[in-house]
Amino acid sequence: MFGFIDLGTLVFVASAVLQIAFVARAILRPHREPAARLAWVVVILVVPVVGILLYVLFGEVNTGRRHIERMRLAERSMPALPDPVPEAWPLIPRRHTHIFRAAQSVNGFPPVSGNRGMLLDSSEAAIDAIVADIDAAREHVHLLMYIWLDDTSGRRVAQALMRAAQRGVACRAMADDFGARWIRRSHMWPAMREAGVKLARVLPIGNLLLHPFQARIDIRDHRKIVVIDNHITYCGSQNLADAEFRVEAKFAPWVDVMFRFEGPVALQNQRIFAGDWMGYTGEDLGALLDRPARPAVEPGFPAQAINTGPTVRPSAMPEIFGTLMYAARRELVITTPYYIPDEPMQAAICAAARRGVETVLIVPARNNLRIVAAASRSYYGELLRAGVRIHEYVGGLLHAKTMVVDREAVLTGSANLDRRSFQLNYENSVLFHDPALAGALRERQDEFMHRSRLVTQEEVATWSRSRRILYNTVAMFGPVL
Repeated sequence: MFGFIDLGTLVFVASAVLQIAFVARAILRPHREPAARLAWVVVILVVPVVGILLYVLFGEVNTGRRHIERMRLAERSMPALPDPVPEAWPLIPRRHTHIFRAAQSVNGFPPVSGNRGMLLDSSEAAIDAIVADIDAAREHVHLLMYIWLDDTSGRRVAQALMRAAQRGVACRAMADDFGARWIRRSHMWPAMREAGVKLARVLPIGNLLLHPFQARIDIRDHRKIVVIDNHITYCGSQNLADAEFRVEAKFAPWVDVMFRFEGPVALQNQRIFAGDWMGYTGEDLGALLDRPARPAVEPGFPAQAINTGPTVRPSAMPEIFGTLMYAARRELVITTPYYIPDEPMQAAICAAARRGVETVLIVPARNNLRIVAAASRSYYGELLRAGVRIHEYVGGLLHAKTMVVDREAVLTGSANLDRRSFQLNYENSVLFHDPALAGALRERQDEFMHRSRLVTQEEVATWSRSRRILYNTVAMFGPVL
């Protein structure tokens, strides 16, 4: 004879089964670090209801079935990559060829020679250059941005697009649905469409209640790409926003680094843009991708574009970062606003310093994300003991994402040294080898250091126990965050 099971027992058994199911799911998910598995198991077991809800919202890298199908269809619709050209390889020192081969393994883009580049002087100068190039465009303007504000800079670019469209230039602009919500909700978005600018929302959020059951809501398109006439492209950390960044003005000015490139590397950024555009709109841009490149700029340097994200290849971005760090022989200088590395990344930076490489990490002293700032500082002690110099920039929010190896090889783009850029966000970067342009960036990094405070081991040693517990606790849940 079985007695009646009371309601409380049923609830207990059901919740236990649910916990076990989600723990098993967290353990079995592919492409996940052991630390991330452990962190999620702890969260689910310690705070069952909240933990399960958090796992449903943020526990898996899921862009949604429809999104994946659209991107795969777009990729199949694009013409095949052109045959690799050997001209760029002799221009890359043998000690650095493996960096470019690692980058080529991500998207298949080989390094291409005949590029010319310019480091823009400031955020305003970058917007000035983009607007001038749009005004001079003859055939097409393609733009993909994460953040697009309805401010002076955002409106200037929108107005330039409208002018170009009205004179017959094909203008296509995409923006992340979350990051560009300000411009989308303004009068500029319908005005651009009315002027003939073709627009698309990337990773649309839709219904906030239903979205988590279809895809993870905080996966975003963090890329910043401008391509003009298949020959000019921009890459760097800057969004379409004033340096005053009015939506978070108390951290201003936002200090960015933006490059303008001319040459064959623009065609690679074009392909990245086209993949998204074709996936979201269905418009076939294959004819643009099939066009031969303009004659290379001579003399020019080798460069290649890198496109990473949750549907590209797991951990591609940290692989590229790590390859550059291990390639450094004399000097490694990094700027990033958000530093939450995985264990291999932290080890790579420490290893560079320990083998005698002058290794410098420049981060903002005041971060717009307090949780990130706390987690970042938990790594300071180990970095300093290894010999890494840490500078905290005090002239605003240093938003630049740059890495310079031996004053020759440079990686620049949208990716931060954090887990979001490693696993969740779509990012774009350009890798190039040019001592002159690398030297210009190093001068800019020196300016950042001059406006920074040097963090010392003695200072970190004086941190209170409660402060260190806070930093380490936040960092412990970095894989969850």
